[in-house]
Amino acid sequence: MRIFVLSGQSNMAGRGGVHHRRWDGVVPPECAPCPSVLRLTAALDWVEAREPLHADIDTAKTCGVGPGMAFARAVLPRLDPPGSGVGLVPWAVGGTAIREWARGERLYDQMVRRARAAAECGEIEAVQWYQGESDAESDAATAAYAGNLETLIANVREDLGMPQLPFIQVALASGNKKNIEKVRKAQLGINLPNVVTVDAFGLSLNEDHLHLTTESQVKLGEMLAQVYMSNFLPATC
Repeated sequence: MRIFVLSGQSNMAGRGGVHHRRWDGVVPPECAPCPSVLRLTAALDWVEAREPLHADIDTAKTCGVGPGMAFARAVLPRLDPPGSGVGLVPWAVGGTAIREWARGERLYDQMVRRARAAAECGEIEAVQWYQGESDAESDAATAAYAGNLETLIANVREDLGMPQLPFIQVALASGNKKNIEKVRKAQLGINLPNVVTVDAFGLSLNEDHLHLTTESQVKLGEMLAQVYMSNFLPATC
């Protein structure tokens, strides 16, 4: 099984279809359940993945559609050998700043714990990271963002014993936080081996001007899949 860790804050956890703290229940065909796509629950059990992927993870908020299912379904046909499954490890929590993901903090330690548990059943292919909106609220957090992200990547690789572990980060979509463009610049400026960036700029947002719509989450999942396949899967004849 090919394993992907999904971490960050609310747009990775998924708010597609969430309006006034209620999810509309709409699951696009690209995000429909598939027997070959599993998710690791909060209790570390593997079950068939269904939206919302983070329902038992980001429990303080209402979760909706995120990018994970669209990503998984897009990469399935390219996996070798055919029939290889995808294991999604959701661990994104809305409203969190990157300092809360520092080594020794609960979110970081649980991310590593969940990744290690998942690795008993397959191979970790990549960490997908979509976070930064909370840091855009503070000048100090914005200024420290690039260094904190680079440290996070190095620590995860060290603690999982995977020095070349791929990281696929998402540069923030537009929004109404005061330092969005500065955080985006920091994200787009990251230049580390096996770290690639998907730019969410221009994807449509809910009426809160912060969270991606369901349609945008599907698009983002497909963008993540394309970047993963282009950079980390062997070319096919």
